[in-house]
Amino acid sequence: MLQIGFSPNSYTYVSLIGSCAKIGCAQSGQKCHGQALINGVDRILPVQNSLIHFYSCCGLVEFARKVFDEMTQRDSVSWNSIINLYAGIGEWVLLMTFLMKMMNSGLRGNDRTIVGVLSACGKSARLKEGRSVHGFLIRTSLKLSIILDTSLIDMYSKCQKVELARRIFDSMLHKNLICWNAMILGHCIHGNPEDGLNLFAEMISGDGEAIPDEVTYIGLLCACARAGLLTEGRNFFSQMMHTYSLKPNFAHYWCMANLYAGVGLVQEAENILRNIAEGDENVLSESLVWANLLSLCRFQANATFGERIAKCLINMEPWNFSHYRLLLNVYAVAGKWNDVARVKEMVKGRRMRRMPGCNLVDLKEIVHNYRVGHCLQEGIEEINMMIDEVAERPSS
Repeated sequence: MLQIGFSPNSYTYVSLIGSCAKIGCAQSGQKCHGQALINGVDRILPVQNSLIHFYSCCGLVEFARKVFDEMTQRDSVSWNSIINLYAGIGEWVLLMTFLMKMMNSGLRGNDRTIVGVLSACGKSARLKEGRSVHGFLIRTSLKLSIILDTSLIDMYSKCQKVELARRIFDSMLHKNLICWNAMILGHCIHGNPEDGLNLFAEMISGDGEAIPDEVTYIGLLCACARAGLLTEGRNFFSQMMHTYSLKPNFAHYWCMANLYAGVGLVQEAENILRNIAEGDENVLSESLVWANLLSLCRFQANATFGERIAKCLINMEPWNFSHYRLLLNVYAVAGKWNDVARVKEMVKGRRMRRMPGCNLVDLKEIVHNYRVGHCLQEGIEEINMMIDEVAERPSS
């Protein structure tokens, strides 16, 4: 286009910057920003909004904020973009500051923004901020949609206020599978497991509009694991396959392994995990999740299986702190204190520091955040404290 004499305008750069945001190409996007500056269109509102979105997608928070601060005019897209940015990185003070400024400016966040904020509140158990957003929705008489109601249910459940989530759920005139799942998982994972199982029975006994899916059964199997309901768990596992033709994934198998381990059938739990590893070559590629799945093997004195998998994970991702913790736990329960000391020295020698947590999504996130509370063995806490000490010690 340049070669044949046409000059780019603001629409050109909105498209180019948007493309760079989609593919996360920071270098090309910054070049486009420079060209927009040269051509005098960098101060046009749609271009500035595109730049905020682009820098947010690339994790360049300071650049996004600089563009926002230098804007002489802002619209709802500008505010929503900066709020979504701070919601994504968990900057709560700035998030709430910008949210309130936007509301005082007479603008309101779109559903996507509010959902993003509520989701961030739920993930970080920020009940105070979540209730503030809910209060804003009530004060502004904003008409709630199924999406917003479901987000509120999810937020309150993750903040351990399942009774408030249920109140919202019961007040909904129309419900789809997503909101049924949110409430079932709220009870099963964060509240009373039996309430979740009862709600599932109510769902499938209705008019048939909500048919359970894979997410539904994550909640049910977690509930059975928490309550030690082996027979019910086996029945649900069979039901999802034979009644609803749903193929179990690693999340369902992991919940079943927790269920078996929780009732003392540790060998059966290990067999489930071993079969997953042998049957799916792609499982090991999701190593952070897999490390959580294989943490069950630390509850068994025979460390061979856990040792083999932990070493495999370390070879794939030698920088990942969680894999070393897994190996230490495996050795500790097996009483292999010499190996514990050896791994400790390995961590020190590599001068590792604790890695930040990984935000997993969809089924992975549910599984990652669900922990077995009654299978801890003697020695685990001491080892965790020891590795924390090593990780937090400044390198010389």
